[in-house]
Amino acid sequence: MSHTFNITVTDTEYKGLQSSAVSPQTWIENAATNEARIENDKIISALVIHCNENNIAIAVGRDAQVTQAFSLGIAKTAEQRQKEFEDNWKASGG
Repeated sequence: MSHTFNITVTDTEYKGLQSSAVSPQTWIENAATNEARIENDKIISALVIHCNENNIAIAVGRDAQVTQAFSLGIAKTAEQRQKEFEDNWKASGG
């Protein structure tokens, strides 16, 4: 499965992007895919540590490993982490 994102930038923002990149579209695509790669590397690293410490078989392939990390609760979405933070803050009287 793949996801498509559409964004809108002002003329001024577009000029700024043109100043820093030959193709603003390519720059945006590279920024998104590189951020995803970096985060997935972190997720996989945490999965390997968790599985080795708990004698759990590690899934084969990046896609399967990221999926496994989420299914085991090792990885969470930013939205999930934010909600947990807010719930903990409220529970502590914050």
